[in-house]
Amino acid sequence: MNSTEIIAALNALAHEHRLAAFRLLVQAGPDGLNAGTIAAGLGMSPAATSFHLKDLVRAALIQPRHEGRQIFYSARFETMNGLVQYLTENCCGGTPCLPDCAPACAADAGAAS
Repeated sequence: MNSTEIIAALNALAHEHRLAAFRLLVQAGPDGLNAGTIAAGLGMSPAATSFHLKDLVRAALIQPRHEGRQIFYSARFETMNGLVQYLTENCCGGTPCLPDCAPACAADAGAAS
């Protein structure tokens, strides 16, 4: 991911409703959820939910899928993983992992193999 994409993703996640929607979709897995279920899960109106989902789509964090008259949204895990990788790529300055960041370094090592 380039810095423009990173900034767009972080900006989109820097709002409590968008962050909650994204987390809900990550929990839902690849099949995602329809817009009405997302709105109900967040306790928001459909219009407000749609507004926030559009920002997440623009940031490439989620993707819409039309099924009949409904729109389903799912997390774009490749974007999420790219964001996490970008944030942790220089973990511990290249030295052996400190105890507090060992899980992140282990994940990086697993991805490299």
